[in-house]
Amino acid sequence: MVKAVCVNGLKRPAEGAGGRQAARKRRRAAGGGREPGPEEKSSCLSAALFGEDCEISRDQLYELLKFAALGKCHSAAQPSWCRIYRQSHLAGVVVIVLPEMSQLHFYQFYLQFRHLRKVFRHRFTLTPSANFLASLYGEGANPKPQNTAQGLTSTSSKSSDLKCDPIFQKYGGKKRGLTSYILTSEELNKYDYPIKGSTRWKGYVCTGCDKQRTDSSPLFGLDCEMCLTAKGNEVTYVSLVDARGQCLLNELVKPQSEVVNYRTSFSGITEEMLLPVKTSLSDIQTRLKKILPRDAVLVGHSLNNDLQALEVAELNLEMLLKAENLAEVSKKKDALQPQGCRVQQQLNEPPRLSKPCFLLSASFLECLQVTGQNPLLLGRQELDSSGLCQSNLSTSNKQILQKALEDVPLSTFSIIQFSLGPENISSRLLAELCEKVGSKLTDMLTIYAGPFEENFRLKSVKKKFGKCGPIQCLTVVTETYQPYVCIQYEVLEAAQLAVESLNGAEVAGSCIKVQRPVTAAMLDCDVLIKELELDVENEGVIYVAGLKQSVTEKDLQEEFSQLKDLEMLFLPKDLQSAKHRNCCFLKFQKSQSAVDALEVINGWTLKGSKLRSRNALASGHLWRWIRQMNHSNGKQRGNIFYKKMQQLPDSEQDLKKKVKKLDNHIQKLYRSLQNNTLCVVLFPGVNSTYGSQSGLGLMGIKGDRGRSAC
Repeated sequence: MVKAVCVNGLKRPAEGAGGRQAARKRRRAAGGGREPGPEEKSSCLSAALFGEDCEISRDQLYELLKFAALGKCHSAAQPSWCRIYRQSHLAGVVVIVLPEMSQLHFYQFYLQFRHLRKVFRHRFTLTPSANFLASLYGEGANPKPQNTAQGLTSTSSKSSDLKCDPIFQKYGGKKRGLTSYILTSEELNKYDYPIKGSTRWKGYVCTGCDKQRTDSSPLFGLDCEMCLTAKGNEVTYVSLVDARGQCLLNELVKPQSEVVNYRTSFSGITEEMLLPVKTSLSDIQTRLKKILPRDAVLVGHSLNNDLQALEVAELNLEMLLKAENLAEVSKKKDALQPQGCRVQQQLNEPPRLSKPCFLLSASFLECLQVTGQNPLLLGRQELDSSGLCQSNLSTSNKQILQKALEDVPLSTFSIIQFSLGPENISSRLLAELCEKVGSKLTDMLTIYAGPFEENFRLKSVKKKFGKCGPIQCLTVVTETYQPYVCIQYEVLEAAQLAVESLNGAEVAGSCIKVQRPVTAAMLDCDVLIKELELDVENEGVIYVAGLKQSVTEKDLQEEFSQLKDLEMLFLPKDLQSAKHRNCCFLKFQKSQSAVDALEVINGWTLKGSKLRSRNALASGHLWRWIRQMNHSNGKQRGNIFYKKMQQLPDSEQDLKKKVKKLDNHIQKLYRSLQNNTLCVVLFPGVNSTYGSQSGLGLMGIKGDRGRSAC
């Protein structure tokens, strides 16, 4: 299995003044906004996406969005595949979806997507799905747009799951004020909540929350973990957050009596964790009284048990907020914990032995609403049918953009859907795009070398050109006066390295020319190569060729560990034989370190083989995609459908203009965002009768100054 290997313990030199100035210019050009001052704390994103580790599942994407929107205070764990630093400082989350588009579209119109490819620091591959939005949000979303005489209109019908939901059966689907959910005195008695003045709760501390509750009363999420002691259930952990998700209390508590059972499998609390703890229950009670205002409303799951353990009374301020009823619904959901869903499930919980819980769509959106974060959904399709979210329908990308510019600043979580229109994303167009991209990719991987003498040795040519990188096939061209050799590589860097280093060289006794095929599609090849080199994903990444088969991954780590600022190493391997492909990629933390490494590595000898290197052209996700496309090109070209393809209604030039305009829309929206906004652009991928195409994700935090800021 191919892996990207981190190289640790390397010294990171200070960046020069010139490098800092250049970085500032790039950020201003990309973001269009102000740059955070030195005293301003900002969020930043670190994603170890390199080599073949760039494929991200729908669950992992959902994991990222959930943590970015809700944070640790809502049981959302840091994503397993990347890390958001200072999530609480995020100004918002914006997801831009381009339906029915894939990696194929992005690289076919690579030059037109100028803004997308220059701004977003991280890219990843997505596997296509039949219903992207449903898979992204879980089972709660069921988009069903309808056509009418006036165009597309939204429907407010509930899904079958929601119709059976006891919450909707009791409260209905319309929005209600906060006071509608607060427990009555009868319900407090029924569920054994501690009440002031009752002899049963004698000795309990009163909160002092005696003010009348209104629909604007402040919400606070409370959660406790208990262990079993000689006294009974005693608190070992307390967490309190406000409606914005800000953590107000996050403390381990020392039990008064001897612990009989820590209940680690449920609470995550261990004996070692409590050894240094000195905070007592009375300390927690005092802090709660100071924090909670007189009209506070608590939200949680099984609050009666938590407050009994806290020995806190006067519970007319409590509300279940669907906790008891959601427990019934959640039993049907494998993704939820057995106790059921609550608004903040295990708030700010300590590490657990069990797998992290991922809330499904409805729970995710409910959490956003309860904490005051109203999700914004804009697009040509109805994105949500649950009635829980603000859903808007527009008929053009321009209308969507105008609405987004108005409403996105008012929402902390937004999904904006732009589309090229059904006439431009049909299966027929997909087939033609696949053919064009495959043909151009093959031409970019192919070079012609010659002329050679009649009796030249093909083995000598293969050995010479093989030092530039892995060769897929090599054939002799005999239609010319003197023989030429057609060489098709597996990676773009190898073909470009051969053109740059072997043109005019003496090979097999002949002074040869090296060039790419001359076709209409290749006229902009030099421009494309230059743009790929400058791609933000390729900053600090270099390609190294000329490795002997006897060289191991360990050898490379030891050999290159002396290079300054080396972060990761990627050694591509054949999936069947598991042998490496005689080349590798090195990723550096700073661009200048990569430039310095190029000078050192060129001419470097490793186990008797002279190494060659150049700047990377294909990032990790693209390297994998190129291999897949290259492997399937032969089958696609043999299909009679391609040979009989008729001209599409819109010319390719018109389609390029539409893509360019789409890129401009995204640029305008991005520039309007506040700094510290996480922005994710998704090409969901395509499943059609002509095959499936992988999706593509681009992400970044506006104003993120890169790894050094983390």
